[in-house]
Amino acid sequence: MSNYDYDRLIRKVPNFPKPGILFYDITLLIAHPEGFGQVQRDLDALFPVSSYDALLAVESRGFLFAAVAGFRHRKPVYLARKPGKLPNPTLKRAYTLEYGNASLEVQELDLAQGGRWLVVDDLIATGGTLEAACALLEAKGVEVAGIFSVIGLPFLGFPERLKKYNPRTLLDYHGE
Repeated sequence: MSNYDYDRLIRKVPNFPKPGILFYDITLLIAHPEGFGQVQRDLDALFPVSSYDALLAVESRGFLFAAVAGFRHRKPVYLARKPGKLPNPTLKRAYTLEYGNASLEVQELDLAQGGRWLVVDDLIATGGTLEAACALLEAKGVEVAGIFSVIGLPFLGFPERLKKYNPRTLLDYHGE
């Protein structure tokens, strides 16, 4: 993995989406071709293309990183979305966020593909979202090859919560 300075491309927005939450905005990283390309190279270094068969992109910013990796490596990309966004029968899993409750859905017909899937998101906070995504995969016999995220907030406990899934991040923040 590189020593790229991702922090300079992450905007910190206080009190969003709720008071007391510090939001890590990756908009500048996405708009910066060199930085965005480095994310892809570092993803490849952390999870070689031979280590997974497909990618599960977590709504919504995870879609960006997974779609590029899937295209580059000719791997299918499947979606984990908020309820009501997918047209076919789904499996659903509820989870707790650091500031509320939510749930994810994955289409059952996608899960029938099986294999080893890399789960991709932009940020890991408590790990609840990604734990739910992994549980959806495992419920249908899909093996989790690992978790990739650009940003990690280990002070919120995700490393312990997700340790069996080998979560890897490019940039960790250790408090506000």
